Amino acid sequence: MKKKTYFTITATQFFHGKSFFEKDMEVKLVKEPDNYADKEAIKVEVEGLGQVGYVANSPHTVIGESYSAGRIYDKFDDTADGKVMYVVADGILCCMA
Repeated sequence: MKKKTYFTITATQFFHGKSFFEKDMEVKLVKEPDNYADKEAIKVEVEGLGQVGYVANSPHTVIGESYSAGRIYDKFDDTADGKVMYVVADGILCCMA
């Protein structure tokens, strides 16, 4: 059985907040290689809203056993699909589809 790849959505406060996230909601990961602050930046989008945050890329912002953006950056081409697993006080934990 293939091991699941978990990631954390962060920086939601700069977009639409996190109150609308629900379990099993689909999200899209999009690499952002031109991001001047982080060359491994992966933005998170939701259909109909656009960008809703970023994949956490710091040990201070990942939740539990989730991977940072740097650890999943090479696991997909330009985009990937994910699904919300848990919405907790510290953020949104997702799994790559």
